Amino acid sequence: MDRPNTGCQAARQVRERRACPTRFALAVPVLLASLVSGGCGSKSSPTSPTSSSSSPPTLNACGIINGTTSQMLGILNGNTCSQANTSVVLLNLRAADGTSAGQCSGTIIAPRAVLTAAHCLVDSADPVATVKVYLGSGSQLVATSFQASPLYDGTNSSSLDVGIVLTGEDMNRQAVPVLLSREAVSGEQAIIAGWGQDQSGQGSSGTLRAGTTAISAIGNNYLQTRISGSASGVCSGDSGGPLLLAEGGVWALAGVTSSTSGNACTSGTDYYARLRNPDITSFVLGLVPDAIQK
Repeated sequence: MDRPNTGCQAARQVRERRACPTRFALAVPVLLASLVSGGCGSKSSPTSPTSSSSSPPTLNACGIINGTTSQMLGILNGNTCSQANTSVVLLNLRAADGTSAGQCSGTIIAPRAVLTAAHCLVDSADPVATVKVYLGSGSQLVATSFQASPLYDGTNSSSLDVGIVLTGEDMNRQAVPVLLSREAVSGEQAIIAGWGQDQSGQGSSGTLRAGTTAISAIGNNYLQTRISGSASGVCSGDSGGPLLLAEGGVWALAGVTSSTSGNACTSGTDYYARLRNPDITSFVLGLVPDAIQK
């Protein structure tokens, strides 16, 4: 199954942009130290994977990302978490004149590499000239380079919405494994996190939130989750953040937050670039050969 076109009303990208408040982005910091130790185009039908994996029936999302639960806010039905040692970072995007070009999230997958969404890095409305990486505390790091997937164009369902940000020094945070050994399983529990707005439209930067959801469909390019009941969902400021699945006692990165079909943060379908897509895998490992794989 391919995600609906990002240019359509049916699926909105979620990078937070100062010029266009109707499109919103995900920012999601996640520390996995504790995890390691413990106009629209056509769509095809969803497919079900043959592999299987068990997840705990109940999950403490903040505990999983090594944070501290404080209140029920944030990512819809999520919790506010500690951000002191997070491995999912806030990306502050700047235009050539130094003004803000939006905010996104990204996940550290190697000492000097952050995985994020392509649409965070290439947007003709707000061209990005500089990316600053905020680790949750301390000074921001100015990226030495950043690159979106060459197969991303933002207009059709074959676009692959992933990008890489590289820094000139180690970020000294636990790198999150990339889950390439198996496919997601429809119905299995997942963790999402982000620096974005809560369901009331409050906040957009400086607050880390995480929550649980479940895989609702698996396609060639995208994983999907649906916002319903107590399931968490993404909101403005969360683009580029992680979707984590459990494998072998480790929580690993299976998807990158890309877009949502809903007109509000409280309903609709959320879409995540599927990292096991061969073109996405090739792009990521080509730029980050030292990425940890699970």
